Amino acid sequence: MSSQIAFITGATSGFGAACARRFAAEGWYLILCGRRQERLDKLRTGLSAITRVHAFPLDVRDEVAVNAAVAALPAEFSGIDLLLNNAGLALGLEPAQRCDMQDWQDMVDTNIKGLLFCTRAILPGMVARNRGHVVNIGSVAGTYPYPGGNTYGATKAFVKQFSRNLRADLLGTRVRVTNIEPGMAESEFSLVRFKGDDSKAAQVYQGVQPLSPEDIADAVYWAATRPAHVNINSMEIMPVCQAFAPFAISRDV
Repeated sequence: MSSQIAFITGATSGFGAACARRFAAEGWYLILCGRRQERLDKLRTGLSAITRVHAFPLDVRDEVAVNAAVAALPAEFSGIDLLLNNAGLALGLEPAQRCDMQDWQDMVDTNIKGLLFCTRAILPGMVARNRGHVVNIGSVAGTYPYPGGNTYGATKAFVKQFSRNLRADLLGTRVRVTNIEPGMAESEFSLVRFKGDDSKAAQVYQGVQPLSPEDIADAVYWAATRPAHVNINSMEIMPVCQAFAPFAISRDV
């Protein structure tokens, strides 16, 4: 059994919860954070039966809270081996000219700033120990545009380029960086995007077999367990029911 330590943001559902279960099953110690206390407590109770778990509520958009949480980690959890920047969200599918500006700000604050705050708080320790792995959850939306993806896709494009630049900055260390880019996946993603509208969220997955959170957890674990000299720069993952469309053309303009 390994005693490596994984710090997982957004652990209360979807990819985060699936990754927590996968890494726990492999004997990793877990640091879990999320905004929903009840779900966090339930996850901690279940996983504490098989591994050591340190869990606490955290809004990654709060830089002061992130720094305080990392500084207050118990000694046995302080040597973080893996940071999984999973916390993130998509809000709305309106075109840019009709979008809700608050939705844009919330996506930037979570998908970009939250990832930055957690990385900056944890990365110096990894560099000092000359070991560690930052795994960022990006999206195929960071590469391929789609109508209504405007700010969400832009935030994931940031994640892609930030991951690449981290690799450049970390050259000469043994700290690894990976960007995992899922395509269509069934979790609470669409439920959040449509602000709790179950019918709209269900329509997204009607008649298809999307990726599952466990599929992404499997990819994250695989990338994290390659030999120490191997870095998986990025991994783009889509279900077979999803592919690429031709360029759109408007003939009335």
